[in-house]
Amino acid sequence: MNPALRARIDHRERILAAVRRLLVEDLKVRRAPENVDPDTPLFGTGLGLDSVDAIELVVALETRLGTSLPDAQESRRWMRTVNTVVQYVLDHAKAGSAGAP
Repeated sequence: MNPALRARIDHRERILAAVRRLLVEDLKVRRAPENVDPDTPLFGTGLGLDSVDAIELVVALETRLGTSLPDAQESRRWMRTVNTVVQYVLDHAKAGSAGAP
């Protein structure tokens, strides 16, 4: 496998693991981190998060993974599934902070 591609895959896996831990530890999702499916919706019948959880998620992503707070319109777009949160972190984290536990 191409080393650059392997590095990108590894980085995405580290971010996914960090987001899963954040959901379990900070938002008290009742699953083991490895059992949080990346395609699971955050709200409704997925993980069952609510509006208070959404605020806590934004704050936790900012403090633990170095993202910046998006505007409300952008928030709706990236707060759909675990994968969309991971992609947001990959796209918006400050250099050197993404993936930090």
